[in-house]
Amino acid sequence: MAEEKEIINAYSSSAAVATAAPSAGAPATATSAERGFRNDRGDRGGRRRRESESDGKRDDLAEKVLYINRSAKVVKGGRRFSFSALVVMGDRKGRVGLGLGKGAEVSEAIKKGGENARTQLQMVSLNDNTIPHEVYAHFGGAKVLLRPASAGTGLICGKTVRAVVESAGIRDILSKSLGSKNAANVAKATLTALQQLRRREEIFKARGLEHRLKKTA
Repeated sequence: MAEEKEIINAYSSSAAVATAAPSAGAPATATSAERGFRNDRGDRGGRRRRESESDGKRDDLAEKVLYINRSAKVVKGGRRFSFSALVVMGDRKGRVGLGLGKGAEVSEAIKKGGENARTQLQMVSLNDNTIPHEVYAHFGGAKVLLRPASAGTGLICGKTVRAVVESAGIRDILSKSLGSKNAANVAKATLTALQQLRRREEIFKARGLEHRLKKTA
């Protein structure tokens, strides 16, 4: 019986050494299932990274913060502050949007404003680097007048109007802000004015006069 116990103990110890040897020496080789699982996870992660990078390249939008406002609410324990951020976003190729975000932190408000501006992108009719015609619009107490300018004029406008028209891709323009100086109203009035712009081709097509457009061309 003693000999049998010694044989059993020796066999079990040798088996333990054999199983532990791969981990102590060279790294153990993974099974095919484990390798497939790791490869699947790696491929998925790589695809996600590649998709996110390609989305970033496709979505070439510039974001600008126009105005940040802080408000306070008086409560029993003191005052609670909240922030609102007005953000304009555009691709400088005829698309522009305006968004307002609110949050307990400035970064959170800016992030929400950018997301809202991204969902409200609208096309603007441009004539090369300027606008096709003069336009006037108002929003609330703010009134904005935009006029086309020759090449090389630049952006002759205030900081709020400048941020909106520059995000839309306009490089030469004359403007005048009339009435209220509230940043939100001025930005919305500028965006309303840009939405009223129409190119010559669009007007002729809406009136069914494509043949006149071909003759003048």
